[in-house]
Amino acid sequence: MREQKPKRRVERHVSAGGVVYRLTNGEIEVVLCGRSDPLRWSLPKGTPDKGESLEETALREVREETGLEVVIEAALGNINYWFVTPDNQASCNKTVHFFLMGQVGGSMDQHDPEFDEVRRFHSRQALRSLAYANETNVLKRALNVINNRDPS
Repeated sequence: MREQKPKRRVERHVSAGGVVYRLTNGEIEVVLCGRSDPLRWSLPKGTPDKGESLEETALREVREETGLEVVIEAALGNINYWFVTPDNQASCNKTVHFFLMGQVGGSMDQHDPEFDEVRRFHSRQALRSLAYANETNVLKRALNVINNRDPS
């Protein structure tokens, strides 16, 4: 008779974040957050505080992780993925909701220590630099929204 392995506990997590952009000389620049070891670039995002809406979470997390004050311009949908937590080996199903954001103030030198560096990338370079394919797809959605706006 085969011995059955104990089932891994399943947790569900929700986060929110954004694609922060600006137009410079007709080029779209995007803000990415980076860790050095290993080198990995990602979009800013994080977990809601108790009672926060997804929009409030996205605005706060982007402000904390990038140092920038931003406004939400559009919803970009969400991504979903699985991972195993290192502490308790639970299987986690995470959904991250993303928003397109424009900068209205702040400074990237004010980003929190969670990331080693926060930097602007031209959109094509940002697409090549993101570590995760699902975040690359979010950035593609954001660029599509920006490029298809009525110029008036």
